[in-house]
Amino acid sequence: MPGLANTQSDTYFRIASISIALYDYILTLPAEWRLYRSQSSITRLSVACILFILIRYMSILTLIASNYGWFATSFTQESCSRVYMIAPVLKVVQTMISQVILGVRTVNIARRRSWVKWVMITAFAITTMLEWFTNLFHRDPLTRNGNCWAGNSGPHLSVWIFHLLSMMYDLVAMTISTVFLFNMNIQDKRLSRLPKIMFYDGLGYFVVLTATNTVNMVFYLKSRPVLQSSAANLGYAMVWIMSQRILIHLRELATESNTPDGIIISRNLESSRAVQVHVEQTFSVEYDPYELKSGHLPKPSLSWDSRP
Repeated sequence: MPGLANTQSDTYFRIASISIALYDYILTLPAEWRLYRSQSSITRLSVACILFILIRYMSILTLIASNYGWFATSFTQESCSRVYMIAPVLKVVQTMISQVILGVRTVNIARRRSWVKWVMITAFAITTMLEWFTNLFHRDPLTRNGNCWAGNSGPHLSVWIFHLLSMMYDLVAMTISTVFLFNMNIQDKRLSRLPKIMFYDGLGYFVVLTATNTVNMVFYLKSRPVLQSSAANLGYAMVWIMSQRILIHLRELATESNTPDGIIISRNLESSRAVQVHVEQTFSVEYDPYELKSGHLPKPSLSWDSRP
């Protein structure tokens, strides 16, 4: 039966998204623990740590809210109408946190230039306002076989614009950060990998989320609301994974940059001639003040200090 086949494919879509998210959660547990240990105090968490916690556990909450209604079997039309908007609201909150991460990253790459800060704040404010409206406008509570989800059907299809706005914000942040990364001139060898890694992190974020948002745009423009909600789960998982990856990589780079970059090279010495010692000599010349005034300058006394 077509209806049954559609239900199965939608369920598989959700299970695949949950599996990807769960796998990444387990994979990044050690990085999460290292991030917590690097904090000076539980009451003085860094901005990166706070954003990591927010994106990680808000994403989990969003996935739970979205899939609980789908796999439940006891919802009625009345009970569904009271809770169906929870997942769409959490979706916007998750996207906002992700965009804050990208905005903070862009401002820091631009070395906190004032115009970049105001561009990102303005873009965030406009995008967020429009995202709330487009994602929540004309949502309908839908039930079938006791489950519950939010659909966007009929003549007022607006949720696809939400994903278009997300892509536009990502494009602005990616363009600004890429320009500054290309113009970076870092002399410290310890930071020579920083622009390259940050560029590829940003590029990966942009490519993956653009592809995900494009898929969601196509699905939200289709007439079958069931697939809309199922495809949204892929977006929840990808936003979560790519956003926290940026924070994890930045934390690892910061740790490496604080580590002394001493390089130890050892080999067997064939003779004593293979050993070279560099000695820097510093001479200080001392004169008696009385003799200096009288114009008679005897041979100076020397004190020698050697530094290897």
